[in-house]
Amino acid sequence: MISGDWFKSGAAGFSTLLMIIGQTRFVMCGFLNMDTAEKLDVAAAMVRGVRNFDDVLRAEIKAATSKVQIKGIKVGMKGKETVKLLL
Repeated sequence: MISGDWFKSGAAGFSTLLMIIGQTRFVMCGFLNMDTAEKLDVAAAMVRGVRNFDDVLRAEIKAATSKVQIKGIKVGMKGKETVKLLL
């Protein structure tokens, strides 16, 4: 288990890295790069301004790769709707 003040969200300049992973696609926070996900042909959607998984579920999708859009996930959808499509 990782612990300590350095691991806490926002401590020492660190951001929170969050992902909700389905079988073949995922929702990620803005910490990860959408351009790279698109180039790698990954099915990914991105949310921003989240600090925990509840925030991810409430947040709007801000970007989506073409591969995940084929699955019905669109910019503006809520994270919770998106996660349902991931399962």
